Amino acid sequence: MKGVPVIRIRGYHTDIYGHVNNARYLEFFEEGRWRIFEDFLDLKGWFERGLSFFVVNINVSYIRSVEVNETIEIRSGMLKYGNKSAVLRQRIFLEGSDILCAQADVTFVTISKEMGQKTLPMEGEIRQRLEGLPMMPPDKP
Repeated sequence: MKGVPVIRIRGYHTDIYGHVNNARYLEFFEEGRWRIFEDFLDLKGWFERGLSFFVVNINVSYIRSVEVNETIEIRSGMLKYGNKSAVLRQRIFLEGSDILCAQADVTFVTISKEMGQKTLPMEGEIRQRLEGLPMMPPDKP
């Protein structure tokens, strides 16, 4: 599925308790961010213009442990836009199911290397391109 990486859990992903260690989830979420940005944005064009994304905050909720030989998928979508930052919600599910294992809200900014890594406002072309990313459906009550 476009923008959704699938990862098979291996022994090197786990800790001595046999489940994925909490720190490893950050790597899985990062893979999910790269995938959605690669699949829906022209990353090469962004980089050529000296633009980059910087994560400024991540809030993770761990819901269900993930173990060796399970396969996960990372679903990502935009949650909200602010004036200088945006929030991407990411969810890790067991592959092909609605079994939620972890969720992260990732706040990021866009910076310009050419302007001394200055944070750019979420407006104009930047906002327009980011609005091309899928939205995360709202939580069910």
